[in-house]
Amino acid sequence: MKISEAARDGGVTVSTFKYYLREGLVPEGTRLSGNQTAYADEHVQRVRLVRALLETGGLSIEQAKAVVSTIDSPDDSLAVTFEAAQHSLAGTGSTTPPSSGSLARVEALAAAQRWKSVGANPGTDVAARVLDGLAAIGFDPSDEYLTAYASAATTVARADLAALTTRSRPDLVAELMVVGTVLGDSLLAGLRRLAHESVTSEFFPEPAPEPEPMTEPEPITGPEPITKTDPS
Repeated sequence: MKISEAARDGGVTVSTFKYYLREGLVPEGTRLSGNQTAYADEHVQRVRLVRALLETGGLSIEQAKAVVSTIDSPDDSLAVTFEAAQHSLAGTGSTTPPSSGSLARVEALAAAQRWKSVGANPGTDVAARVLDGLAAIGFDPSDEYLTAYASAATTVARADLAALTTRSRPDLVAELMVVGTVLGDSLLAGLRRLAHESVTSEFFPEPAPEPEPMTEPEPITGPEPITKTDPS
């Protein structure tokens, strides 16, 4: 297909498609005779993927390039690809080093959950910085609080990995793993906010409205009597 068709099917303008090409986010097409280049469904799929990373995932161009590069490494195992994706996304948050106390608490929580890691997962720093942020407003989350979050994270992680089994081609498995890492954060945040609104009424129910005071009904009166005048 022509570049105009590939851009249209991918939901971008031709200039945006060319920009993705220049940045290496989308692979080059097949050169034909003269200055013609042909594109295929794979290019449309990649454009849609890049759009999801940039628009929904909120990644920068450089971060999106790092994520795409992990998908384009077919020789890596899924564990290595997942680790690379995690590290490529590490720059989306604060770069302030977390406190040693918060790091130790997150590591202890991970150990209690018996989570395994193939390397230094940046999620440790992210979670530790959250604990530092909570401490800054005087809130020290209980072990029960953190365990609830960890249990929910395990449930979500199992759902993510189970979804990978629905794809047969290794490149599509890697694609879903990486993109799911990015968009799954947004999905979880959106659903969590919906749940917050629902559960709030359980912990902080609205007081029942006070009944309006009863008022005596006004008496029903008939028409004014007609008085006759003496014609004399």
